[in-house]
Order: sequence, then C-alpha cells, then structure tokens
Amino acid sequence: MKKREWLIVILPLVATWLVDRVTKLWATDITSVKSHGPLHFVLHHNHGAMLGLFSDLPSVLRIVSLSTGGAFLLCTYALIQYMLPIKSLTLRCGLSILIGGILGNVADRIVWGYVVDFIVVGTPSLSSPAFNIADALQWVGYALIVFAIIREGELLWPENNSRKKFWVNLSFQLKYCILMMAVGLSLTLISLVFSYTYLRVTIQELVGNNQFLLNKFLVPYVITFIIICVAFCAITFAVGKVLSHRIAGPIYAFERYLYGIMRGEKIPLLKVRKGDEFKELEALAEEITKRLNVIKAERTVNVVEFNDDGMNPDDKPRQ
Repeated sequence: MKKREWLIVILPLVATWLVDRVTKLWATDITSVKSHGPLHFVLHHNHGAMLGLFSDLPSVLRIVSLSTGGAFLLCTYALIQYMLPIKSLTLRCGLSILIGGILGNVADRIVWGYVVDFIVVGTPSLSSPAFNIADALQWVGYALIVFAIIREGELLWPENNSRKKFWVNLSFQLKYCILMMAVGLSLTLISLVFSYTYLRVTIQELVGNNQFLLNKFLVPYVITFIIICVAFCAITFAVGKVLSHRIAGPIYAFERYLYGIMRGEKIPLLKVRKGDEFKELEALAEEITKRLNVIKAERTVNVVEFNDDGMNPDDKPRQ
C-alpha cells in the first residue's frame, strides 16, 4: 500500500486511543450519577476484562496477564496488517479501531491497575453493565471486520490465486519455521528469567523470605508467562510458515519454469505472486524467454536457408 493509505489505516487506532483517554480523564471527576434520558454516567472501576470478566483472579495474575495480552495483541495486529493479501481499507481500519480500543483499556491497567468504566444505558430496572468508549468502539471494529470479510471474502481467499501446496519446500520451510520459533522462545526465556528474578528479589526485599507470599505471587506469574510463551511460539511458527512460503514459492515457480524449458515445452510466463519475495525473478525469466526466442528464430532462419540452397549455411563460401 501507499504511505497515504497506511496513514488512513493507522489513524483510527491513534484516534480511538486518544478519544478513550480523554473521556476517561473526564470520567475520573464524576462524583455522582449524571443522567441524560436512558444514558447515564457513573464512575466504575473495573478490575477485570471487558464487562468485568476475570475480576476474581489474583491482582498480580489479572493485571500482568491482561496487560501483557494487550501487548501480544498489538504485535499480532502488526503481523496481520503486514501479511494481509489485499488492501481492503475497511478490514484494516476495523482492525485498527479494535486494537485501539483494547490498548485504551490496557493503558488503564498499566497506569491505574483497573479500567475506568463510566457509561450505563437503560433504566433503573433494566440496564447494561458499565462500559467505556473503548468498549463501544471495539464493537464498531468487530462490525467493520465482519462486514469486510463478508463483502471481500473472495479477495481474501481467491480461488485462482492460491497455491495448491503450502509446503512447497518442506525441508527449507520447516527449518525456517523452527528457527523463527527458536528465536521467539529464546527471547521469552530471557524475559522470563529477568522478570522472575526481578520480581522475586523485589518481594523478598519488601516482605522477607516469606514462602507463602512468594508462591502466591510467583506461581501465577510463571503459569501466565508460560501460556504467553506457548502462544508466542505458535505465532512465530505460523509467521515463519507464511514468510518461508513467500521465499520458497517464487523459487519453486522458477524451478518449474526452467524444467519446462529443458523439457522443450512452450516457454511459460513466470509470474510471482503479490507479496512474494524475489520479484526480480520475473524480469530474469522474461530476459531468458526473449533470449531463447531470439535463438529459436535464428535457428529457424538457418534451417530455411539450408533447405533453399541444399547445403548447410555454415558450409557456404564467404563473400
């Protein structure tokens, strides 16, 4: 995509996050219920996820895991934006609004340890749970994503643009995927050792060598980190699969192109898929095709001359 189009994609994320922050800062000054018909504003501290989910978990597990989950989703968002096979501004903007809303709540947990909810819709007898602007905009993002998938599904999964084999070079692609996963695993293990040691020493400095408190805080932390590590390794393996396919695919197509020439088949036109690496192979194949056509034409002319004169053109006396 062009720079202007990337700006259009990123702008909804930033705008969603800014609107959410401004409205939450305003909501922190609410001291009583403010009603405007069925719309009510009341300050509520949500210590869980959306609509209060997971609020009963220990704070160290809840805050750390939910905040880290938001960062994990941000990385996943960047990968999806990079790997999407089509421009689809509707789909990309929907993803941006969704992630912008999630990051708004993640920022609350990092800064305050809880999410600020302040909107309630309904009557005293029947009302919605408290939510915020980020929650509302997330549903807008979901709607845009679903709409884009329904409308542009054929572009996302084009029948005539999909390779029949995703593992076109199994040994290379597996090696590439395992290498990517190993790098991801190494990074997470380094982070685990650093953060676990830092957290343990900090707790010991504050409360001494209290095994009960150490287990209370450290065990949930390690469990959560392992879950995130497994998910991260799965993501890196999947990313390695896609990236290796973009490398192996053009090479596989170029090999088929060369084999076709050697078998004397009609010289095909090499076309590298959009998003694949080694785009220069198209120009190289085109140059090879032109050169072969020139050689073929020269041989045809020589054969015609030989048939007309009854002798080999190479044996003709020079003028």
